[in-house]
Amino acid sequence: MVRIYVIDNGGQWTHREWRTLRDLEVETTIVPNTTLFSDLEKENVQGLVLSGGAPRIGLDSNLGNCAEYLDKAPFPILGICAGHQFMARHFGGRVQPSQLPEFGKVKLTICTEDDPLFKGVSKKSIVWESHNDEVTVLPKDFTKLAESDNCKIQAMRYNKKPFYGLQFHPEVEHTQFGDKIFKNFIQ
Repeated sequence: MVRIYVIDNGGQWTHREWRTLRDLEVETTIVPNTTLFSDLEKENVQGLVLSGGAPRIGLDSNLGNCAEYLDKAPFPILGICAGHQFMARHFGGRVQPSQLPEFGKVKLTICTEDDPLFKGVSKKSIVWESHNDEVTVLPKDFTKLAESDNCKIQAMRYNKKPFYGLQFHPEVEHTQFGDKIFKNFIQ
């Protein structure tokens, strides 16, 4: 059984991320973002989800020990909402307040062919949003994977490690293909 922990960054849907992983038969638990990386290593964690959060990542660059996880992890990491924004900023991208914050249903367009995270996902689908800030400049060594009309970097992949960032919330039932995206991340 795969072991993927959810890092709690104070997001409103952190428990839904945990529940989605659990329902996909992943060994999972929620841990605070102050957990040391060495403690995660002792648990033989095989992946992390950096949850969304209340912090305005566009305005403040700190998010617990998430920088340590990104620097040291050899395993896959999925950043969602604030986790996505922090990942971008940590690797040199830019995060700013959204010109048009998105809340609720949004049309997503996948921009790349054959990315493993979006395998089996329609090129256009509906996703669920809840953000005031967004990634406005992609970090070096990242590939843009998806966009919406009002947010040009909805999904990204780091080319040097198996790290992904999603601005939208795949864990919410209103996101089409959310479970599929999580299944692809697990594999």
